[in-house]
Amino acid sequence: MHIPPGFSSLNGELAIAGKPVSAWVEQAGDTPLFVYDRGLIAKRIADLRAALPAGVDIHYAVKANPMPALVGWMAGQVNGLDVASAGELRIALAAGADPARISFAGPGKRDRELEAAIEAGILLNLESAGELERAAGIASRLGKPLRVAVRVNPDFELKGSGMRMGGGAKPFGVDAERVPALLARIDALGAIFEGFHVFAGSQNLSAEALIEAQAKTLDLVARLSEGAPVRPRHVNIGGGFGIPYFPTDMPLDIFTVGKALGEKLAARPAVLADTKFNVELGRYLVGEAGVYLTRVVDVKISHGETFVIVDGGLHHQLAASGNFGTVIRRNYPVANASRFDALPGEPVNVVGCLCTPLDRLAEKAALPVTQVGDLVAVFMAGAYGLTASPTAFLGHEPPGEMLVG
Repeated sequence: MHIPPGFSSLNGELAIAGKPVSAWVEQAGDTPLFVYDRGLIAKRIADLRAALPAGVDIHYAVKANPMPALVGWMAGQVNGLDVASAGELRIALAAGADPARISFAGPGKRDRELEAAIEAGILLNLESAGELERAAGIASRLGKPLRVAVRVNPDFELKGSGMRMGGGAKPFGVDAERVPALLARIDALGAIFEGFHVFAGSQNLSAEALIEAQAKTLDLVARLSEGAPVRPRHVNIGGGFGIPYFPTDMPLDIFTVGKALGEKLAARPAVLADTKFNVELGRYLVGEAGVYLTRVVDVKISHGETFVIVDGGLHHQLAASGNFGTVIRRNYPVANASRFDALPGEPVNVVGCLCTPLDRLAEKAALPVTQVGDLVAVFMAGAYGLTASPTAFLGHEPPGEMLVG
C-alpha cells in the first residue's frame, strides 16, 4: 500500500490524529465520512515555510477544500485566501478572514459576485478587459474603491502539469501581449492597481519544471511592470505543487524549488524591488491530510472476482473513482482501516453503492480478507473530494466531514 506519511496503526486499526477510525466514526454518527488531520496540514505548512525564501507568503486556494471549519482555521495559518466564487467568498468572510487578505479569481464572475467583492474590499484578479469595465461601473455606483490585480495568461506553460492553465488560447486571464493596454485602462479608470497573478498549471511533481515556470513568471511580470501605473505591490506566482497519488510518483522536492526561487528573487530587477510575492496552493497543503471512510455493506463474487461494496462512492469521491480528469484510471491509496495491520489477501474491487459501472473506488486492490461492517479508507482525500463530486446523483445522503487533531 502507498499510504501517505503521518498515519499509523492503533490496536490493529488505522489511526488518524491519534485515535482509531472507529472512534471518529462513532463521534460522527455514521459513514461515509471525510476526516481531515489538522496536525498534518500544520506540518505541511511549516515544512513549506522552511523551504521557501524568507518573505514569500503562502496563500490557500479555497477551491481545494472549502469546508468552513477548515477555511476558518487555515485563515490563521497562512497569509491569504484565494477564492473562485461568491460562495467561497461567503465562507471565507463568515470564517472571519480579513478581507484585505482575500483575492478573487475566476473567468466568469457575475455582476453580483463583483459587487459582493467590491463591497467587502476584496482584491479582484481581473480576467478580461470586459470584467474591468463591469467592475469599474459597479465600484462607481457603490462609491467604493476598486482593488485589482491582472491575471496574466502567460506565453508559456508549466510542463508536465495535470492541468495546464497557461500558454496558448485559454479562458483564464489576459494574454500577456494584451496586458499593457489593460494596465493603461486601469490607470484611466482610477482603479487601484496592486499587482499580477500568474498561474501556469497544477499538480506538478517536477522541481525542474516548477523552477523553470517560476523563473519565466518573474521575467514576465518584470517586463509587464515597466508599463504599470505603479510598481506592483504584490505578485501571485501561482502554485502547481503536486502530491504523489500513486506508487510510482515521487514527492516534490520543495527545498530545491525554494532554493532556486530565492536565487531568482535575489537577482530580480529594480522594478520588482519592493514587490511582495506569494505562492497559491490548495491541494499541496491539504490533499494528503484527508481520509475518506466508508463502510462495507456487502461482499460478493462475480465471475471469479471479489467485489467489496461500500456505502460511499463516486458521488463523494469522483476523483478517486477515476472520473475527474484522469486519462488512465489508477487506484488512490486504499486500505481496510479496520484491519490495518493484516496481511493482504486476494485482490478485490472496491465499488460504491451507485447504479453505474463507473462507481469504482479501487480495482484489484490488495486488501486483507474484508468483511461486512469493516471500514475502508481512501487516502489523498483532503482536496477535490466532496465538493468536486456529484453529491446529488441518485439522491444519497451527503457524507460527514470532520477536522480533527
